[in-house]
Amino acid sequence: MNRQAQSAVLFLLGAALLHAGLTDLYLRYVKAGLRPLVLAAGVVLIATALATAWYEWRHKDHGEHQGEGHDEDHGVGRGEGHGEGHGEGHVHREPRVSWLLVLPLFALILVAPPALGSYSAMRTGTALQQAYGYQKLPADGPLRLGLADYAGRAVYEHGRGLGGRQITITGFVALDRSGAPYLVRMALNCCAADAQPVKIGLTGQVPPVLKPDGWLQVTGTYTAERTKDSVNGGPIPYLRVTRAEPVPTPHDPYDETWNN
Repeated sequence: MNRQAQSAVLFLLGAALLHAGLTDLYLRYVKAGLRPLVLAAGVVLIATALATAWYEWRHKDHGEHQGEGHDEDHGVGRGEGHGEGHGEGHVHREPRVSWLLVLPLFALILVAPPALGSYSAMRTGTALQQAYGYQKLPADGPLRLGLADYAGRAVYEHGRGLGGRQITITGFVALDRSGAPYLVRMALNCCAADAQPVKIGLTGQVPPVLKPDGWLQVTGTYTAERTKDSVNGGPIPYLRVTRAEPVPTPHDPYDETWNN
């Protein structure tokens, strides 16, 4: 692939990164905090592509001027004959198949990969970890908690501050082999490649029909009931459900921190 083609690919890749960073498509690949880096990478790639194209143009233009001067000094006929023989022996065409490298770029722009869901969640052990500390909860009233936050408080703080409180949590539905329902959120350390599930079990007034990967906003109360993850034996707390309603997939489907 020559430099012109390389600059074209670099420009397309940079444009794809800018498109992802400006349209929230990047959230399907990395956590929200990395947006500035995605945009910066796009700008750097586009600048590199433009610099490469400018250098190639200048080099080609300089070569043409040198060729014209050479013809004037040594004669057009002899220069042409020598140039033709030399050029024919050194022409190398890049294989057209190399342009297939551009296809992933168009896939990045046109086809957003779905967020990881119940299939991955139920084949990976819960990644619940104890946080260094939890923010102080309001003294009274209903609580709206992140799923990982509730799970951590329920397991490692034994529900301190949660008892008797109305709690609302959002996540997607996953069912184990026995059909037992879980509410799950995939947590990110960096990007989707390292996403791991945090799970809570559902008990109480659970809807009789649940669709895997469907998003639910669940309201309920803390219960000391727990189970162990069948994959890695990690702790999974429960929430006693009093109300559950379907909700659209959130703006950011991943839970980027362990303690929200």
